[in-house]
Amino acid sequence: MHDDSPTPLDAWLRRLEAAHPVDIDLGLERVDEVARRMGLFDGPVAGRVITVAGTNGKGSTVAMLDALARAHGLSTATYTSPHLLRYNERLCLDGHEADDATLIAGFEAVEAARLAGEPISLTYFEVGTLGALHAIRAHAPELAILEVGLGGRLDAVNILDADVAVVTTIARDHAAFLGDDLEDIGREKAGIMRPGRPAVLGSRELPASVRATAELLPAPVHALGESYGVERGAEAWRWWGEERVLERLPEPGLPLDNAATALTALQLAGTELDETACRRALASVALPGRMQWHGAWCLDVGHNPQAAAHVAGRLAEHPVEGRTFALIGMLGDKDADGVIKALAPSIDAWLPVTLEGPRARHADELAGHLEALGQKVVHREASPARGAAWLESRLTPGDRVLVCGSFFTVGDVLAAWAARAQTETDDGPSRE
Repeated sequence: MHDDSPTPLDAWLRRLEAAHPVDIDLGLERVDEVARRMGLFDGPVAGRVITVAGTNGKGSTVAMLDALARAHGLSTATYTSPHLLRYNERLCLDGHEADDATLIAGFEAVEAARLAGEPISLTYFEVGTLGALHAIRAHAPELAILEVGLGGRLDAVNILDADVAVVTTIARDHAAFLGDDLEDIGREKAGIMRPGRPAVLGSRELPASVRATAELLPAPVHALGESYGVERGAEAWRWWGEERVLERLPEPGLPLDNAATALTALQLAGTELDETACRRALASVALPGRMQWHGAWCLDVGHNPQAAAHVAGRLAEHPVEGRTFALIGMLGDKDADGVIKALAPSIDAWLPVTLEGPRARHADELAGHLEALGQKVVHREASPARGAAWLESRLTPGDRVLVCGSFFTVGDVLAAWAARAQTETDDGPSRE
């Protein structure tokens, strides 16, 4: 029997969601003042800080940085967003999700500082970021790896000066806040760079504004394909840097450009790379929701055309005898047509689903986009979990399913599977 009453952490999160009139309020003045009151600027929160910005590949890069650092014996902290199933996923200390008490202590510290003087209103993300930094400072890791939530220059994470700044990729996303101009978006993402500190450029196709921002500071530029790179082999790959080469590295199941970027950033943060430790880390790293396989089901949170193209390419590398279905749910402010066009070459039939929330997009609307683009819609459902249940009973041997379009889509399916597994465990034979 389960207790469905909210936990103290649930109560805090609901309170934070209702506390600020808007979800996203870009700017650092408010969060900077609360951080000052909290004493977050009184000393370093970690031995080194690596901040990761970009449109796609941030989560993969953070996950590999963390695995690599811990394989080299470093204590670590990571802060990422959003989460799939539990808020605790956002803050990890030495590879373990923060417990409720750690998160609540952070929220309490933020609340006390927020009200210590003229009250300051903070968004859900800003409170979460400050609370995480409070916990990281208490943990005092040798390396903190921070993922930018949105943009870069005006993101709450950017109140800290990064020792190494990483920009993974630049594409159009969050247009309502960052605009549609790639040069402007690149300039915003590059706002995490600091004078005299390394800037790692993790894509060969970044807008010119990213490098220009680094050169104007100036910050030393380490660019993919110039200062470091990847050479793919039949069964392994090779990383090369300005002074080192690592041979016979295992496929991490995540983009190799991001793996190479993680290796470069860790080296620039002062770690001498050990080939054995790197192999061990890359062979074991895992990131839920990124090309995550459950039998014939692949789950990926990619929600823009660039990410979708990567997923389509990975699926094309491994054809199946049967059909490939896409269970897709997307928010209303995302480029549905762009994502559909990118995935279409690898998809035989589609099942659009409705997501909940203020930015939700109805399955019928998604179906309209699909049909207008000449795609086959086999069904539509009121939620990702219901869509998954409908598909499960209709798959035949050789079929596979891609669950995609949003963190919410993947999270809902994973949560439904976890709940079913728990029910099956609870209903199993007693051991009296």
